[in-house]
Amino acid sequence: MVRHPARPTMIAALLGLAILVPTDVSAQREARDDEYAVNDPRVRHRTYTMEETGETIPYALFVPSGYDPASPAPLMVSLHGAGRQYDWLMNYAGLLDLAEHHGYVVVTPLGYTRRGGYGYRGDSEQDWRAEQDVMNVFRLVKDDLAIDEERIYLWGHSMGGAGTYYLASRYPDVWAGLAAVAGGSMTAGYVDADAIRHIPFLVIQGSQDRVVPAARARESVAKMRELGMQHLYIEIPGGDHSLFISRDPEVVEHLFSFFNLVSKKTQAGAPNESTP
Repeated sequence: MVRHPARPTMIAALLGLAILVPTDVSAQREARDDEYAVNDPRVRHRTYTMEETGETIPYALFVPSGYDPASPAPLMVSLHGAGRQYDWLMNYAGLLDLAEHHGYVVVTPLGYTRRGGYGYRGDSEQDWRAEQDVMNVFRLVKDDLAIDEERIYLWGHSMGGAGTYYLASRYPDVWAGLAAVAGGSMTAGYVDADAIRHIPFLVIQGSQDRVVPAARARESVAKMRELGMQHLYIEIPGGDHSLFISRDPEVVEHLFSFFNLVSKKTQAGAPNESTP
């Protein structure tokens, strides 16, 4: 049974993260929320109707050319940063080529709005819809494609990193592995550490990040170590908040290398070390 920790207060959820997401975000969607950024023909831009509101919500999907319904594929649910378009991560250097090479289906939900927070910021309508959108899209992909239930992964960058910690806590039985890049923390009020301590976790951080300081990532990893979690910490010397991953395929490749090592069947085989 999926464990659902109590939703955090707005103050606890915003602690140390106000610089990423303004506090006055309303639940009202804008036209710009549906804008896309990627013109790569390999990316499928799709929409669905959110049953609870009747709104049409976009998402982006990549399916590798070798996809075979007879052989379930691993799935990577990818969460964008604050203010970015829903397909933004599809444009990270090397991501689609690596997904093609390793046979991953990749989906990038919007999170209801471009600054929705995926639910980690509090208990408002915006937060409910942001969380709901991610899980709706996840279920749509699972219903439409043959997905390996043992190899479903969640990761995010910046705001998406915080969303990863939160959604992992909300649905800990879903994920075979997690990754957060320059965002979120095991010590934040929106995280149920006990619920996700069994899930292998990759943390990637730039040492010179001025938006989310590296000290926060190190603190998060220290908590993982305290809990005995299988984890890997990679700190990129001189790395900033964004370009150190979005324009560097070698950093993007860390995601695939890590997820290739872990599944629900082999979680004990995940690396457990830090590399500052």
